[in-house]
Amino acid sequence: VENDLIKKFEAGYTAGAEAANPDVEVLVNYITQPPDFGGFNDPARGKEIAAAQYEAGADVVYSAAGLSGLGAFEAAPEAGAAGEVWAIGVDSDQYELVSAEIQPYILTSMLKRVDVATYSAIEDFCSGNFAAGVQTFDLSVDGVGYSTSGGFVDDITADLDAFAEQIVAGEIEVPTTP
Repeated sequence: VENDLIKKFEAGYTAGAEAANPDVEVLVNYITQPPDFGGFNDPARGKEIAAAQYEAGADVVYSAAGLSGLGAFEAAPEAGAAGEVWAIGVDSDQYELVSAEIQPYILTSMLKRVDVATYSAIEDFCSGNFAAGVQTFDLSVDGVGYSTSGGFVDDITADLDAFAEQIVAGEIEVPTTP
C-alpha cells in the first residue's frame, strides 16, 4: 500500500541497494493506494507484480506487503534457479514461514524486533519507569535487524554489521522518503 510508512521501507531499501551497487535499478510497484489497504492482503497480486519484476530483470524482490508478500515469494521459484533470483521478506523471518520449496529463495528478512520493544516496555513497567508515548526502536537499541536463516548472507554479515554501526554512529543517514 503506497503510504508514508511503506515509502520509508522503499527509501531505505533503495539507499542500501545503491550503496551496494551504484548502478542498480530499483523497480517500485504498489498494489493499492489509501484509502484502499487491500494491498496488504492480496497474495495473487503480489505474485503477479513480483513475476513482472523478475521478468523485467530483477534478481531480488523485496516486498513490504503483509500477506501479499507470500505471493511475491511464490513467484521466485517460477522466475529462476535458487541463488539466481532472490526474495527478501519483512517484519519477521520469512524463511521460517514459507515452504521448504521456497526457502532457498529467501535471501534474508528485515526484522522488526517486537520482542525488544515488548521486553523494554515490561522492564520499564516493572521498574516503575514506564512512560506513555512514542518510543523509537531503531538500530541503536536493536529494534530492527536482519535474519540469517538459510545462511545466504553469512559471508557478508560483517559488512552488514559495519553498515549498521555506521548508521548508529551517524556516519550514514538512511533516507525516509524516496
